[in-house]
Amino acid sequence: MAVEIIAELGTAHGGDLGAATTLIEAAAAAGADCCKVQIIFADEILHPASGSVTLTQGTVDLYKRFRHLERDLEFYNQLRRRCQQQGCSFLASIFGPRSLAVAQQLGVRRIKIASPELNHIPLLREAARGAEHLILSSGVSRLSDIERALHYASGVPLTLLHCVTAYPAPEEESNLRLIPHLRALLGVAVGLSDHTAHPTLVPALATLCGAIAIEKHLTLDSQGTELDDPFALSPLQLSEMCRSIRKLAERPAAEAWASLKEQYGEQRVERILGDGIKRLAASEEPHYGHTNRSIMALRDIAVDEALGAHNCAILRSEGRLPGLAPHHWDSICGAFAQQPIAAGCGLQWSDLLVRQ
Repeated sequence: MAVEIIAELGTAHGGDLGAATTLIEAAAAAGADCCKVQIIFADEILHPASGSVTLTQGTVDLYKRFRHLERDLEFYNQLRRRCQQQGCSFLASIFGPRSLAVAQQLGVRRIKIASPELNHIPLLREAARGAEHLILSSGVSRLSDIERALHYASGVPLTLLHCVTAYPAPEEESNLRLIPHLRALLGVAVGLSDHTAHPTLVPALATLCGAIAIEKHLTLDSQGTELDDPFALSPLQLSEMCRSIRKLAERPAAEAWASLKEQYGEQRVERILGDGIKRLAASEEPHYGHTNRSIMALRDIAVDEALGAHNCAILRSEGRLPGLAPHHWDSICGAFAQQPIAAGCGLQWSDLLVRQ
C-alpha cells in the first residue's frame, strides 16, 4: 500500500492567505498527497487566563496567538479550492464544535483530531457522527487514553497516528516499533505524525515499520516566528522526504532496511525503533494533563451554582492547574459547586456537590 504524505500547514501561514496558498503550492510541488490546515478558534482551545509559555521563539501568549490565527469560512474555502487545483486532498484539524461546524460547511469528510484533543470525548463523539474518516494523533497519551478514544469514535473508519508531542521531538524517543504493535493490538490502520528534526530518517523507518501515512509540518521560513517554524521542514526538505519514501516503496524490504542501517548506523536505527511499548515519552511526561484536555471553569463560579456548558469547558490547561479528565464531563453536568471556583481553574472532585 502506498504511503500517504500529509503536509501539515499548521500555523506557518500566520493567518495570511497568500502565505497559506504558497505553502499548498510548495507541498504539491514537493510531492505531498494531502495538505492539512488547522481551523482555529482560541476559545475552543485555551482559557484567556492560560498565560504565556516558553517556546523556541521565546515567551508566547498562546491564547492571543490563537486569536490572531482565527479566520472565517471563506479563508478555509479558498485553501480547499487551491488544494483541489494542485491535485492535493484537503484535511482539517478541529478543536471544538465551532471548528467542526466550519469543516462540515466546507464539506470536509475526513477530519483530524490532534494529540491534545485525543481525550476530548464529547468532540470525538460529535466528529464521529458526521465524518467519513477520522485521523487521531496519539501523542502525550497513554494506551488507556487511546483505547478510550477509539471506543467513543467507533462506527467510523479510523487511522491512528503514532506521535511524540514535543517540538522538536528527540529522535531516540520515536519508538517506531509501536506502529505494528498498535495496529495488531487495536485493529486500526496506523501512521506517524513526526516532529523530529531530520527530514527523512524517522519517516523512512516508519514507512518500513508499516506506517500508512506520514505527517510532517511545512514552513516557508524555518527562522520564522510562527509556532511550528523551528521544527517544520522547508519545501526542499519535504521534497527530499517524499522522494525518500517513494524510493523505499520500490525496494525489497530487506534491502531497504540494510540500506538505512548502513547509511545511519545500526545503533542509531535501533534507538529510533525502540521497544514498541506504549508509554509517555520522556519529553512528554511533564506536559501530560496540561497539553491535553481537562475540565476548566470558563468564568468565576459561585457556591451552589449548577455546572454545565454555560460555565465550564474542556480545554488545554497549559499554564493552569488541570482539572478532571474530559471523560467525566457527563458527571460534571448537573452537579453543583460546593465552593467558589475561579475562572480558568481546573475543576476538582472537591469542588463538586452532587445532589440526588
